[in-house]
Amino acid sequence: MSLIAGSILEGTVINITNFGAFVEVEGKTGLVHISEVSDTFVKDIRDHLKEKEKVKVKVISVDDKGKISLSIKQAMPQTKSFKPVEIDWSSDKNKANSANFEDRLTKFLKESEERIQELKKHQDSKGRGYRKSSNY
Repeated sequence: MSLIAGSILEGTVINITNFGAFVEVEGKTGLVHISEVSDTFVKDIRDHLKEKEKVKVKVISVDDKGKISLSIKQAMPQTKSFKPVEIDWSSDKNKANSANFEDRLTKFLKESEERIQELKKHQDSKGRGYRKSSNY
């Protein structure tokens, strides 16, 4: 099988960097960018891959210079199906949460306003003690 965009192949991780992993596929080396390793956020790629590990990869592209872009997450079977969550807006639990949110928001706004007033008062008091004379 040749390296054609869209094909899924098995490869071997030969080197890991901070930005991705180099994978050997059919005698050629391609890059799996860190964003193409997993469906979840990847902070450290070494938590997901090890050198000499066999992985399934999907060929994303092969450019004119021979650079091969690969993806592990696109080679995984898509078993997740996301359904919208049904929310009963009339339930008492949601009303309690929204009231709690309103209380927290009101408290936050009040504290923020108090802090701003303190800052303004502090800045005003700094400027009163010293005035530049313009009699030069």
